[in-house]
Formats: sequence, C-alpha cells, structure tokens
Amino acid sequence: MTRPATHIWRLLSWGRTLARHGALRGVERDPNTPPPVKRIARLARFGTFPPAEPDYAGAFRAIGPAAIKLGQTLATRPDLVGEDAARNLLSLQDNLPPVPFAAIEEQIERSFERPVGQLFASVDPVPVGAASIAQVHRGVTTDGREVAIKVQRPGIREKFAADIATYEWAAAHVEAMGGEAARLRPALTIANFKRWTNRELDLRREAASASELADHMRGVEGYCIPSIDWDRTNGRVLTIEWVDGIKISDREALIAAGHDLPDLARRLVLAFLTQAISAGFFHADMHQGNLFVKADGTIVAIDFGIMGRIDRRARQWLAEILYGLTVGDYRRVAEIHFEAQYVPAYHSVDEFATALRAVGEPMRGKPVSELSVGQMLDGLFAITRDFDMQTQPHLLLLQKTMVMVEGIATQLDPAINMWDVSAPFVRSWIRDELGPEAALADRLRTDVDTLLRLPALVRRIEDAFPPKGAAPEPPPLPDIELVWERRAREGRGWLGYAVAALAGGALVYGGLWAGWLG
Repeated sequence: MTRPATHIWRLLSWGRTLARHGALRGVERDPNTPPPVKRIARLARFGTFPPAEPDYAGAFRAIGPAAIKLGQTLATRPDLVGEDAARNLLSLQDNLPPVPFAAIEEQIERSFERPVGQLFASVDPVPVGAASIAQVHRGVTTDGREVAIKVQRPGIREKFAADIATYEWAAAHVEAMGGEAARLRPALTIANFKRWTNRELDLRREAASASELADHMRGVEGYCIPSIDWDRTNGRVLTIEWVDGIKISDREALIAAGHDLPDLARRLVLAFLTQAISAGFFHADMHQGNLFVKADGTIVAIDFGIMGRIDRRARQWLAEILYGLTVGDYRRVAEIHFEAQYVPAYHSVDEFATALRAVGEPMRGKPVSELSVGQMLDGLFAITRDFDMQTQPHLLLLQKTMVMVEGIATQLDPAINMWDVSAPFVRSWIRDELGPEAALADRLRTDVDTLLRLPALVRRIEDAFPPKGAAPEPPPLPDIELVWERRAREGRGWLGYAVAALAGGALVYGGLWAGWLG
C-alpha cells in the first residue's frame, strides 16, 4: 500500500505543474473552495509565472499518460471544472512519442511467448499512431491478411496503477471536506475513471467490446466494426482488421472522393443513437481520429478501449428526456428526473420544470445552425447545483460522446439539426419500448422472474433466521477509534491532510471547481 507521504509528494509535484500552466488560478477566487485548499493553492503557485490564459490541456500533458486520460474524462464535466476548462480539455489529444520498435517487438514476443515471425509475415516499424496506453503498427499476418497491431507500452500498467492510487487518495480527502465537493462526488468520478482505464489496459476486453458492438450494429446499414484476429490477441496485444479509408475529419478528401457529407452526418448520429438507446452499449471514444469512411461510404469505427453501457430503465429515461426537450414537454422531463431520483424529492417538480424551460426555450425557433445538444447539456449542468442534483456516473460517457458526435456531424454538415435527426428515431423507440404492448410484456417478464426467485428467497430467509440450536449470534464488536481518526480529531497531521486536499482537488478537478474561471 502506498504511503501517504508518497501520495503527497506526487500531488505536490502535479500541483506545481498545474500552477505553472495557470490551471490553479481560479482556486483562490471561488467562494466554494475550502480555506485550506485556497491557502495551499497560493503556496503551489508561489514563484511561478503562469500564462495569461490557463492551459489545462498542456498541464495534463506535462503530468503524464494517466493525467491525459483523466483530463479527457474531466472534459465531460463542465459542472466540475467549468465550461472554459472543459472546452480546453476537449482539445487534449492522446498523442505521445512512440516507444522504440525493439521494445514493441519484445513486448509482442513476451506476451505470446513466440517469435514475432511466427505470428506476422511483416510489421512496419513506424507506428501509425502512439497514444498514452498503446501504439499501433501496420502488419501482415503469416496467412497474408493486412492487420493493425495495437501493442501496449511496456510498464504502462504499473504507471497507471500508481497514479490512480494517488487520485483515489486525493479524491477521498477532497470529498471528506463536504459542501460542494461532496455534491460533485469526486471519489465516484475517480472510481469510474479507474474502471474505464483498467478496461483499456486489458486489450482482450477491447477486443470483446469490438465484437459485442459488431453484433449490435450488424443490421445497421453503412456502419461497420473491423473484425478481430483472436489468434493474435491477448491482454497486451490486439490484432484487428486493417481499414483503408479517409479520416472523417478530412472534409476536403471526403468531398473529393464524392461522398455525401450530410448523409454521412445523419448516419453517424443515427448510429450513435442505435448504440446508446437501442443497444445500451456504445462506442464512447467517437472522436475524429477513430472514425473512417470507406470508398463505398461505409463509416468504420476503431479503438474500443472506452465503451459506455446503460441499462434498459436508464435508456427509457434518456429517450423520454431527449424527446421531451425536443418537443418542449418540460413537465415530463422534470418528472423523469424525479422518478429516476436524479433530483431529491424535497424539491418541486414544477420549479424544476420551469428551470428546464429556461434552458430549452431560448433555443426553440432558432436557425438550425444555432441549435446544439452541447449547449443544451451545458444549460442542464448549470441548473444542477440549484436542485442538489448529484453526478450520474452512468451518464458521463454518454454526455461526452453526444458532444463528440455533434461536433463531427456539424463539421460534416453545418446545417444539421441534431434534434430533427434524433426525434424520429427516439419517437419510434419510445413507441416500441414504452407502448402498451411493451408495458404488458415487461409486466409478464417481471412477474415470472419474481415467481422464479421465490424458492431462493425462502432459502435465504431460512439462512438468516436459523432454527434454535444453531450457532449463537456473535457478540457486538467494540467501537474502537482508529489512529488516523484520533489524529484528525486532535488536529495532528493536518498539514499533510490539507496538502493532499489541495493538490488532489487541483488534479481531480482540473485545477478548479465550477465557477473558478473568469
């Protein structure tokens, strides 16, 4: 287990880097910042010469690979880091200098316990991409198929494990201060970040995600997932079908190749909605570098390390919220937030509906070029504090991906209206999934499942209340005060706690909380 002194040292080092990039400037200005954090923020920036405009993305790049991933996660949280910081972090590209090819060869051979030549007829030593976790090389298998070979950077698992342990430690200390920190749930944010990252660090999980998504999207015309070479895939190496196509970000090349850009934009939006709402399993890293267009117009997705999953009930709520915002039914949108327990019951449904109207109505009736899902999400974030709405982790990736998809679709077709494209799909899904027939089928399924669980429930009750003569119930254990609780109560060790709190807040929140900018 990592010692607190090690966590504090790392956090101070990272905090100093954030200060040099101006990413701590707003900490001292925000009234929600705890006083100990403000004091150490001033200490962290002492002697630095930060730029006039904060460079959050540059700060996270300078800290290292795990921070890059964390920064990309925080880009989905304008409520947590502020709108300007979130926009800046969206530009954080996961590009790093490549590992020498000799180390990549060694990694392949060690993971398969076989020479590279027994797996691949050739591997291009120049990578086509190098990110924080892995880099990709083009190759040809021994049976003549062109493939992309994704190889994990040596030692990256150990590096991420150490950094994430410090993120967890820092987030726990920040959240323990209560107030706005507790509402924003930084510890839960880091817990989700850890889960997503651990999934990325096992390339077999990425391969399985690609395979599962391919099954879900098999019937969707004009969208495909490359096939996995399972014989050449393990936890540290992923081999997947090579894709020849134009990057979806290269607008001029797409036009020159004769592609219909508005149609591409529409199909991309519908593909995302199919994944998120119909399947409940979606590609959550749909940035421009991970989407290609083949000669026949098929959109091809790559890089499935980050995937999102939404259960059926949450998808129903999501569909109703999207549709309600589309048609202006703010009362129903408000009711869903209360039914889902996103907003505490002591608030007024009518007041929340009015707040939603304040977000939605300014966008109604505007030209399509001015309508934005991203703007709508920003507006929703802005009212969450007034209604004590806690972070919903299962929606974080969805929100991030919606903004990404809208950005790409708008670049392809500046006149696209995301609401107009989405509404027929959502309306159809609601009719099929929430109509009378679907409700009856759900009720039958639920009742049958309940009946089938009754025998197991009876056995658990018997286990919980055994007949007389069984072993006696153990006596209650004494309530012993732990040493660190006593140190906190008596005020000892406060400096280390405060240092950790500041530096953790600086990193976990990207150097500021909501409103620290300006």
